[in-house]
Amino acid sequence: MELMNKKVLIIGTGISGTGAAKLLLEAGAIPVLYDENENAKPEEIRGRLPEGGKAEIFVGRLPESIVEEICLAVPSPGVPVDTEFMEGLGERGIPIWGELELGYRYAKGRLAAITGTNGKTTTTTLVGQMMKEYYDSVYVVGNIGTPYTEMALNTTEQTVTVAEVSSFQLETTDAFRPDVSAILNITPDHLNRHHNMGNYVAVKERIAGKQTKEDVCVLNYEDKYTREFGGRCPARVIFFSSKRRLEEGLYLEGEEICMAVGGEIKKLMNIHDMKLVGMCNVENVMAAIAIAFSMGLPMEHILDTVKRFRAVEHRIEFVATKNGVDYYNDSKGTNPDAAIQGIRAMSRPTVLIGGGYDKQSEYDEWIEACGDKVKCLVLVGETAGKIEECARKHGMENIVRAGSFEEALRICTETARSGDAVLLSPACASWGMFPNYEVRGKVFKDYVNSL
Repeated sequence: MELMNKKVLIIGTGISGTGAAKLLLEAGAIPVLYDENENAKPEEIRGRLPEGGKAEIFVGRLPESIVEEICLAVPSPGVPVDTEFMEGLGERGIPIWGELELGYRYAKGRLAAITGTNGKTTTTTLVGQMMKEYYDSVYVVGNIGTPYTEMALNTTEQTVTVAEVSSFQLETTDAFRPDVSAILNITPDHLNRHHNMGNYVAVKERIAGKQTKEDVCVLNYEDKYTREFGGRCPARVIFFSSKRRLEEGLYLEGEEICMAVGGEIKKLMNIHDMKLVGMCNVENVMAAIAIAFSMGLPMEHILDTVKRFRAVEHRIEFVATKNGVDYYNDSKGTNPDAAIQGIRAMSRPTVLIGGGYDKQSEYDEWIEACGDKVKCLVLVGETAGKIEECARKHGMENIVRAGSFEEALRICTETARSGDAVLLSPACASWGMFPNYEVRGKVFKDYVNSL
């Protein structure tokens, strides 16, 4: 689609919207930024754009005359596609590309794209480090923080881009086709947005929807959704497994990560040679190895990077030992399945902080995973009552409700004894108490470091 001197509607004025507007200005289009929040300030929005750009800005209500002038709509990931406004644009025949799709249309070089309910930030960061230490031109973009659109025009045919991709971003893709894609796992999450698991699974599968047998899709054999998708995936599939030997793919045998290719089996590394902890990270590493190897990196370089790589911030991140108590920040555990991985990584009696914004999740499996390991469950936020009811149903008794996050932290330090661990792994989003999980994790770490 030729966008020179054409008006393109950008819905949302946050990081993604600003990134899309910058790309469109450089491409010669006329971005029309729209924020439905009537309290948004146009001058602040314009201040985030290059000076002199021909962008138009509207807040509160978008004039009908503007809708008639646009040739394309670019919603930010936080904008649901099933609102009356968005469906109205579709009925008018206006193409809808998300920021991810827009960046892809202008980017050059090769692309590895990673999605999954859990583990995608760790895997993307690890693959990005592998690439940066081997290739000259590498960008790590997407849901990990840097919009694809901000980097797309800097890419060349020699560039390698590694993208973390969320389900929200995949809803609005069209031609998006990575050279290597990966779906790490699919467990219930964001059902308040996608409404049911069928919709959520279908959106995740879109990452490989336009791939062919010339491309690669890395899938988790131990996830029922990704294993089933492997049978109809249009790309060449590479499975990884943490529970069984595979005839083809990567798998864990005892403490060794192995790779089977064409009947030949190679032992790659012992899991104790890496700095990451927990079975979830063993799976992330196997996925990262498969992605990087499929992108042309030599195995020796891949394994060297894995052995040096440390956990990303907010994901089962060791903070400090205070008075004999180990403190772990797993603020990125924003759904029950992610929080289960945090619990499994603990090797000490654990005081666990849970609760937050309600994404319509169920907590039974998370509570069951606590077993005898969690000596006290401290609950905060909107979901505290729902989680307490679930926990008591499963026989858990040592449960404390806190009126604030600060009170929860104080309760933890008073409850934990030398030899214990305190784990922030909430199984819920941070919204309502914090703007995002990063801020929640930082507050936790600042508190611990001040002890």
